[in-house]
Amino acid sequence: MKSEFILALNQIGTERSLPREVIAKVVEHALVQSFRKHANIMNSQQVAATVDLHSGEMRLFVEKEVVEEVLDERTEISLAEARKHKPDAELGDCIMVDVTPKDLGRIVAQNTKQLIIQKLREAERDFQYNQFVEREGEIVRGMVQSMRGGDVVVNLGRVEATLPRKEQIPGERYEPQQHIRAYVVEVKRSGRGPQITLSRAHKNFLRRLLEVEVPEIANGLVEIKAIVREAGSRSKVAVAALQPNVDPVGTCIGQRGSRIQNIINELNGEKIDVIEWNADPTIYIAKALGPAKVLSVHPIDAKSALVIVPNDQLSLAIGREGQNARLAARLTGWRIDIKSSSEALGEALTKISDDPDLQAWMGEEIIQAMPALRELLVRQRTLPTAFTQEEFALVRRVVDGVFAYETARRSSVKAESATPVQRETAQSEQRQHARQAALAAIPKAAYNMPISELGLSPRVAQHILAAGIASVGQLLEHGIRGDEGFLSIEGIGPKALSEIKQALDKVLGHWQVANAAQPASAISATAESSLASSESEAAQETTEQAQQYFIEAMNEAFGEIGNSGPDAKDKS
Repeated sequence: MKSEFILALNQIGTERSLPREVIAKVVEHALVQSFRKHANIMNSQQVAATVDLHSGEMRLFVEKEVVEEVLDERTEISLAEARKHKPDAELGDCIMVDVTPKDLGRIVAQNTKQLIIQKLREAERDFQYNQFVEREGEIVRGMVQSMRGGDVVVNLGRVEATLPRKEQIPGERYEPQQHIRAYVVEVKRSGRGPQITLSRAHKNFLRRLLEVEVPEIANGLVEIKAIVREAGSRSKVAVAALQPNVDPVGTCIGQRGSRIQNIINELNGEKIDVIEWNADPTIYIAKALGPAKVLSVHPIDAKSALVIVPNDQLSLAIGREGQNARLAARLTGWRIDIKSSSEALGEALTKISDDPDLQAWMGEEIIQAMPALRELLVRQRTLPTAFTQEEFALVRRVVDGVFAYETARRSSVKAESATPVQRETAQSEQRQHARQAALAAIPKAAYNMPISELGLSPRVAQHILAAGIASVGQLLEHGIRGDEGFLSIEGIGPKALSEIKQALDKVLGHWQVANAAQPASAISATAESSLASSESEAAQETTEQAQQYFIEAMNEAFGEIGNSGPDAKDKS
């Protein structure tokens, strides 16, 4: 039958949520220390104890040496007695001998009570520390217990945690008995138990909330690429799908915004922008500046970009006190300079007027549109309004064309004194900027043709229109980057991609090949004229390669329609 002492230990273990193994080790350690003192056992002598919390049995063992003649019973035992404990014992062996006294219960009651209580407290602190140190980086639930100088004390059960003022969401109010969720930032060991620091302002608190609300993230179908957060105000999250046919943004937002709304409610109304991550920094930066609509993105160097936005989108792109631009820069890791479309267009028109080579580069169509562009510029400076689809496309063609021209000219000058490695790097940069210049070669008729005339299925057309693409010309702008450009449209997968390419081939087959090829030819001729005046053959070669890539990009964009006719639709 169990003793009252064992029953009390079991009750203490239940109350303090301590495993039975921990309690047994505490009692064994206390028994050993108490018996050493009671029996005057030397420190060099090994003592062990066993405790069975089920039966209540406690045993003590002391190490003794097997000798022929016993001179000290505390440390020695005869061979005959030794073999009663261990049949194969020999002289000179050291064996553990059961020395459990009959009055062990009295010894425990007198000498180990306080020691056991002390050890149980230490064991409880160690157990709590080990329990919570494993939960660092996770979300815990607790109840607000009190306030201490701006810090919030949170009850997590049998342990208290602290939510410092700097880790609180600005503007949040906490009341006693209020249940909250928080992120475990750090767990430290101390003499009074674990010191647990919580946070509701940490960016990983938002990460864990997304993992809870969005099963696809926890299952590995969607990956969180980056998070930036200004707690209580706004956050931006970049996500990417790890499997095809998965919409990462729609998955995180949920049906009718149900998933993201739960997180917004938990964060007391903090705005959360979920964007799709893209390996192309120009696309990534444009999306990171959402909800503002971006006209174009021009990389300046390795980690710096100039972003052009329409006048009516400038304040939205910058954000209150620069918050939107600041978060976008932190999310992408790029330095972002934002310029209004009026400023960029004004500079572009001035450069075109002053540079005959640039006029030839831009083409006759842009030159003829100069009066209308100047009128648009005056109107936008007087009263900024949203661009029409045609105005948006035309301004972007002008700004991107001038930027590509200047980039090619700078690269040509550098190529004169460049080493082979530097030449290769410059050519790589030219290829990137030449692809942007290919936008200017899209036929004007494409911008006058609505998406509805492509004959796409309602689902695919809806995804394209939802992305702000209203004309075939805008859709072809995505095609400049090849399949990746089409797939960057939210909701477009392999099947929809095939349908889009077939529809474009069918429509483009009705246009004259010259309409698609002329801008590239004009630019190629302009490049040859400009290069003829160059004194360096190396610079000429570099620019010619850039222009050749420009032509190749256009061929790729239009699906090689130069060889197409009535059978073009069968090539996709």
